[in-house]
Amino acid sequence: MKRAFLIYIVILGLFGLAIFLTLVWGQRSLHPSPPSGVLLGPVASAAPVNASSFLSAVRANLETPLSRFLLQFVVIVAATRAVGGILRRLGQPRVIGEMAAGILLGPSLFGWLSPVGFGFIFPASSLGTLQLLSQVGVCLFMFMVGMELEISHLRNKAQMALVVSHASILFPYFLGVALALWLYSSYAGPGVSFVAFALFMGIALSLTAFPVLVRILEERGLAKSFLGSMAITCAAIGDASAWAILACVIAIARASGFAATMFNVGLVILFVAIMLCVMRPHFFRWLGMERFDNSKGRDSLMAVLLMFMTASALVTETIGIHALFGAFLAGVVMSRKKEFLKNTVAHLENLSRLLLLPLFFAFSGLRTQIGLLSDPTDWLVCLAIVAVAIVGKLGGTMVSGRLMHLSWNDAFALGALMNTRGLVELVALNIGYDLGILSPAIFTMMVIMALATTFLTAPLLNLAEHVNRRTIRRSVSSSIAVAPRIET
Repeated sequence: MKRAFLIYIVILGLFGLAIFLTLVWGQRSLHPSPPSGVLLGPVASAAPVNASSFLSAVRANLETPLSRFLLQFVVIVAATRAVGGILRRLGQPRVIGEMAAGILLGPSLFGWLSPVGFGFIFPASSLGTLQLLSQVGVCLFMFMVGMELEISHLRNKAQMALVVSHASILFPYFLGVALALWLYSSYAGPGVSFVAFALFMGIALSLTAFPVLVRILEERGLAKSFLGSMAITCAAIGDASAWAILACVIAIARASGFAATMFNVGLVILFVAIMLCVMRPHFFRWLGMERFDNSKGRDSLMAVLLMFMTASALVTETIGIHALFGAFLAGVVMSRKKEFLKNTVAHLENLSRLLLLPLFFAFSGLRTQIGLLSDPTDWLVCLAIVAVAIVGKLGGTMVSGRLMHLSWNDAFALGALMNTRGLVELVALNIGYDLGILSPAIFTMMVIMALATTFLTAPLLNLAEHVNRRTIRRSVSSSIAVAPRIET
């Protein structure tokens, strides 16, 4: 050990000294050639290094596009994980905290408390990169949503689930269209037709966050119960229906006339039919699944899945609807072999959930400007939107569930679950914002609505469980009280 250490020190000393002497000799003896056309003058002496120049250099390095993005990434992930963890301890889904963290990082709080710091970390010129990467994260997320959509759920309990799920879409959809009559003139995006605005408001109030709902049921141990199974089935049917409607709404909003609208809607229907009727039954047989059994094959399978998802997203973006619909349909195609792909897709899920989706939360938060709601009328409108969203989703589910012979308490609990909107709502709202359908003010109101309705899920479920326990205790007490009289 001593001999090796001495040899190491000698090598470092000799070569370090040789490099130093070479640099000194070269600095004294050699001078840079002047640029062409510039007269040779006296060589300027190097500026002294001081704290001010060092800080200026550091700031300049932080303002490069890569450094700026890395700084944003660290701040965003740290904030979403911290706030998500706090909300998780309070009994709320982590996604609530992550959504809230995105708003806190935006102009509503961070930009208000520290305009200089906000402008340095999130300058307007850097938002294009953030938006692009957040869209990649959303596409991966929708790919996972499609994979979690069990088509078998659509066959089991089909009659009850079909009635309840579509009632939970149609009633809030009607309320959203009716609400648009009141909101259109003041809150629609510039140049947007009433039809596009009203159709979008309807679908925005009708969505259910299927992934968040499944995680809430798993955390509460209700996933395999009758209520959990019914909620998952209704959400699966509702999600598939709502996203199909939203795709048609986007095709209508982007079209320039009736003929163009019908053509876009026809392309959407054709692509969905090809994916579900041709690709889903035969994709894995054409692929040759036996080639992907070993570890090297798993890497190839990952590449194939990503290419298929990307190609599907490209098709839907090209025919006039958002790329995320293609990613969602690609996931539906994959769901047929969900168990086989479980380990492979887990890597994509971690990449999307832990790294890319926080960028989407932050980008949504940067668009959410609570300061725009400065007038009491704006806050009344916001509260009205929240109330209509709850009444539409909770009421539509409750009444239809009761008509299908669910108890009032079970119908209420099912309505509370279907009222969960979460991240899926943010995805839809950002689409409406990008299309110019939503103005910044109503975008902010709808984000608040998404947070409020998702936040209410846990308290409403707790209320339903409390009522259910009281009902059971009363029935037990009644049976005990009646027993002696019967014996007598």
